[in-house]
Amino acid sequence: MTLQWEGEEQDRQAAIALAAQRAEFLSHAVGEPVLIANEFSEVRVQRVETRNGSRLMIESPKTGQWISLDPLELESLTWQSTATFSAMIGHPFGPLLPGEPK
Repeated sequence: MTLQWEGEEQDRQAAIALAAQRAEFLSHAVGEPVLIANEFSEVRVQRVETRNGSRLMIESPKTGQWISLDPLELESLTWQSTATFSAMIGHPFGPLLPGEPK
């Protein structure tokens, strides 16, 4: 007997696609990654080149989560208040806005 869940195949396909995308980004990494950590968290930051220009790839080795941000997305972080970051930390792995997909 094999246990399965609804959406298992879609989850598997999405994971495969994201792993391929991550590998593609890392194949175009520039320089050495920078590790930033404290007692609560650890992230690895690395610049990657894409056909649309430079992006910053931010990874959490602990969770396996990652994101790549372009310069405008990075700049938008400077527009936020500490309350925005507190809200994100208060609801990890979930959407910031109600009804927003993850």
